[in-house]
Amino acid sequence: MNKILVTGSSGFVGQNLIKYFIEQSKNIISFSRNAGFDYKIIDYNYLNSNNINIIIHTAGKAHDLKNVNNDNEYFKANTDLTINLYKQFLLSNSQLFITLSSVKAVSDNLNGILTEENTPQPLTSYGKSKLLAEEYILSHIIPKGKRVFILRPCMIHGPGNKGNLNLLFKIVRKCLPWPLGAFDNKRSFCSIDNLCFVLNELIQNDQIPSGVYNIADDDALSTNELIKMIAETQGKKPFILNIPRFLIKFLSILGDVFGLPLNTERLNKLTETYIVSNKKLKNFIKKPLPITAKEGLIKTFNSFNNV
Repeated sequence: MNKILVTGSSGFVGQNLIKYFIEQSKNIISFSRNAGFDYKIIDYNYLNSNNINIIIHTAGKAHDLKNVNNDNEYFKANTDLTINLYKQFLLSNSQLFITLSSVKAVSDNLNGILTEENTPQPLTSYGKSKLLAEEYILSHIIPKGKRVFILRPCMIHGPGNKGNLNLLFKIVRKCLPWPLGAFDNKRSFCSIDNLCFVLNELIQNDQIPSGVYNIADDDALSTNELIKMIAETQGKKPFILNIPRFLIKFLSILGDVFGLPLNTERLNKLTETYIVSNKKLKNFIKKPLPITAKEGLIKTFNSFNNV
């Protein structure tokens, strides 16, 4: 039986992935800095002595909307840690290395649909730190008998998830008006159920070639559609206002100055069009994703009722 090392086990993705693998009766070793583990002990001797066949690297520094993180923290967590783990993988007997990068390693402001062919041009330290790790991995020839995957998920969500979806949910549940109805956008999401399914497929199917793959649900949805979905789950009517866009943008600038909840970065997150193609991955998996975009989002929204 394969033995799987999962890093970042205390994070949102790590927790859900371990739960999923336990249900699949897989043999797991988990690592988390929050639990006091020192990643320096994961060298090739550790991997070989513990018969670890697979490394799934989910640990890292998430994108910080409050802009309180030091840029160097991103490069330590997202670049240096990934590179060090990959070096040990190459020296070890392990056969499979999967790392979670991000679509933000390619683009922060997207024109058109994001595919794996887009030229990376990240603007933030978060995206740049992810891209540097990708570039290191891609600069090495993969030894015979090993497989390597760089996965670029878009916004991952699911029960227990925090962030802008939770903020959106609270606005609708409190029957507050949604003031951004004038913004016509579409964006892709990634259900944690679909992410876990994809990771399992990469383990099970050795015919899927190494490479870079986007991960997203099949359909892109607008923020206004999300508002209506949340309202439906709460038995409420959606309250959407079409305030002129120029006025909203001016208020978000004031938010930058005075530290208000609505700032320019949050406005962009809530209203941007960011559509991610998952065709390359699905062409190799040759199976439908287990959950639709709407089903996954409704599952996430329903979980917020218990928070």
